[in-house]
Amino acid sequence: MPPEFHLFASGPRPVAPFSHAVETDGWVILSGQMPTDPNAPDAPLPEGVIAQTARVMNNLAPILSELDLELRHVVQCRCFLTEFERDYADFNECYQSYFPAERRPARTTVGVTALAVGALVEIDCIARRP
Repeated sequence: MPPEFHLFASGPRPVAPFSHAVETDGWVILSGQMPTDPNAPDAPLPEGVIAQTARVMNNLAPILSELDLELRHVVQCRCFLTEFERDYADFNECYQSYFPAERRPARTTVGVTALAVGALVEIDCIARRP
């Protein structure tokens, strides 16, 4: 089957030209999400990495929901932090609250020099249909 490209009205407004998700052969790849407010995309970003991480995770969840999936279907995440050394511990504290300890996705976290919209964190992920 050819890939399906998804852009959902209920999802956060993309900050660049991309789909919210692409699905092929039961794999669902979600584009990186920013800590923007889906109901007010031009509003200021939340203050601090914990609030921004929570917003990003909460932006990934409705995209998964549109595809009849949940965070429990996520098998891999890539995380990007602009202030890696300063924010890594706080980021982990928030991030881990979204997954049970026995069911955490594989993950890569890297420090980057900058992210779109001045964000401190961005996360993309891959989910697998049951």
